[in-house]
Amino acid sequence: MTNNEIIERLKEGNNRFVNDGLKHDLQNADRRSDLTGGQQPHTIVLSCADSRVVPELAFDAGLGELFVVRVAGNVANTSSMASIEYAVAHCGSQVIVVLGHQSCGAVTAAVNGGDNGYNLNHLLSHITPALGAAEEGSSVNEIVKVNAKLNADELQNRSKIIGDAVANGTVKVVPAYYNLDSGKVDFLD
Repeated sequence: MTNNEIIERLKEGNNRFVNDGLKHDLQNADRRSDLTGGQQPHTIVLSCADSRVVPELAFDAGLGELFVVRVAGNVANTSSMASIEYAVAHCGSQVIVVLGHQSCGAVTAAVNGGDNGYNLNHLLSHITPALGAAEEGSSVNEIVKVNAKLNADELQNRSKIIGDAVANGTVKVVPAYYNLDSGKVDFLD
C-alpha cells in the first residue's frame, strides 16, 4: 500500500468505529500465529496514554497493523522517538500518526502550570512549545491540535532516521485529533 492508501484505510476503519461497525479482522488465532515470526505494522501511532483513546479500536485495526507508542500528551521525547525510529528502521512502517485528543489531561496540566513534581514537570516541558505557538486565548483542545502538529514536526526534525524516511517518500507523518465524544479522528494535515 502507498502512504495515502494507508491513511485512507485508517479513515475507513475510524468511520466503522464511529458508526459501531467494527469488523474485528486480523484478531484471531491464525493472525497470532502469522505474527510469531515478526511484525510489519503499516502505521505507527504516537498516542496519549489516556485510557479513553485506544488507537487499535479507533482505526478498527487488527493484530500487527499498528505500532502504538503511548505517552501522556503524545509527546515526541527521546524514548517515544526511539521506539518510532525502531518501527521505521526495522519494521517497515510507512505512516506515523501523532494522535492528540479532546480534553487531554497532560495539555490541561501544562496550561494550568504549577509544580507537578520532577517527572511530570519534565514531561510537560515537551508541551510548553505548543502553549507558545497557540493563538492567545486558545482552548485546551486547540492547544492539543497545535501540540500534535509540533510533535509531528519534532519527529522529522530531531530524528535522522525519520527525517530521511520522510525526505525519500517512504514515510509520511500526519498529526491528528481524536474526538472523545464521537470517536471521530480528524487528520490535521
